[in-house]
Amino acid sequence: MLTGNLVIVRNARDRIIPRYLEPEAPYWLEAAESLLLIFREGLSSGRTRGEIEAEVEALIGEGGGAATLVHRGLAKVLEDRAEFEVVSDVPPETLRAQVFTASSLHRAELRKLGPRHPFQRDEVLAQVAQSFGLTPDQVIAALFADLKDENRILSFKDLSAAALLNRYNVALAQAVLLRSVRIEAEVRGETPARYRHLFRWLKFHRLLYRVTGSATQGYRFQIDGPLSLFSATTRYGLQMALFLPALLQCRSFRLDAELRWGPGRDPMTFHLESNDGLVPHREAQAQYVPQEITVFLERFKLLAPDWETHEAGELVELPGDDLWVPDYRFHHRPTKTDVFVEILGFWKKSSVERLLKLLPQLKTMRYVLALSERLKVDEDAMELDALPDSILRFKEIPNANEFRLRLEQQLNR
Repeated sequence: MLTGNLVIVRNARDRIIPRYLEPEAPYWLEAAESLLLIFREGLSSGRTRGEIEAEVEALIGEGGGAATLVHRGLAKVLEDRAEFEVVSDVPPETLRAQVFTASSLHRAELRKLGPRHPFQRDEVLAQVAQSFGLTPDQVIAALFADLKDENRILSFKDLSAAALLNRYNVALAQAVLLRSVRIEAEVRGETPARYRHLFRWLKFHRLLYRVTGSATQGYRFQIDGPLSLFSATTRYGLQMALFLPALLQCRSFRLDAELRWGPGRDPMTFHLESNDGLVPHREAQAQYVPQEITVFLERFKLLAPDWETHEAGELVELPGDDLWVPDYRFHHRPTKTDVFVEILGFWKKSSVERLLKLLPQLKTMRYVLALSERLKVDEDAMELDALPDSILRFKEIPNANEFRLRLEQQLNR
């Protein structure tokens, strides 16, 4: 993800237009290949983050301007594809504590001998090294190995130079969307499987959204941007940006975003559509389920063996051209009854109230909504009045036993 200081755009009246790179431009292909070489050689030789960054800066030079920012942006994309770790036989904090203690004792001894006895650094290092079975040089190297610049590269997801340029363009668009207040996306002519793929990404990245439309006419997504939240969080912004690669996989789409741009948060707009040429990357094909939901489902399976859990493929049409996309279908084997479940991540009071108004109009629908108290995004979200039995509130992970009781209450409807 590009940081704000690396985002390069131009303004056209009230519109923000990212300055995308041409993936076939020889200059940028050469620059991308040079940066890739730094990371590839860094991995093969086990260089530190600081050493890699120094090589990148040496390649870029001291010039300024947009070209320099693009180089740094490309390097940031590559850094995000690398994994760094602390490499030390002994935890650095343990070594530091031992060195500081040994130094203090050594100084105390020197004071007894008088002012003419200087501090013997090598003697202290040798003493600490011997206690850990290391050499003094190993102690020096490991002493601050947990500092960010001293972390060594462990792995790197390699890619071609052209793919790096395409990935940069997507990262640039993602960085623009982090300034969004509201997003509207429209998708047409996709297969049911592709629509479900989009819904799954919206759902399991816990975005605040609303869907209208139909499979024949296409769907319109209204998504709250990070700057629309009462308490905007970096986590929400990052999860929202992850939706863009999934959208890019669609053959026909358009996206319009309302932005708040610059220090004054001036109102601006951003437009993107399928013929703009942004290329999705492979990571977007994976499905993501929050770890706490996986833990909850495993607990529930042990506690309630009469229930089967399935990912819900159903799209439930609601009155007023609205659509509900449940997460799971819980099937009760003894009665052959289905209960549909949505586990809301980030949520607003208004969105829950809308569901509580529309879902009961589906007379045959059995459902349970689980609300995370931790992920509410407006001040009065906790003031939902007279919650029905179909609502379960939780903090970190839904309580499996309470959830089972909610499901059983739906059996008696």
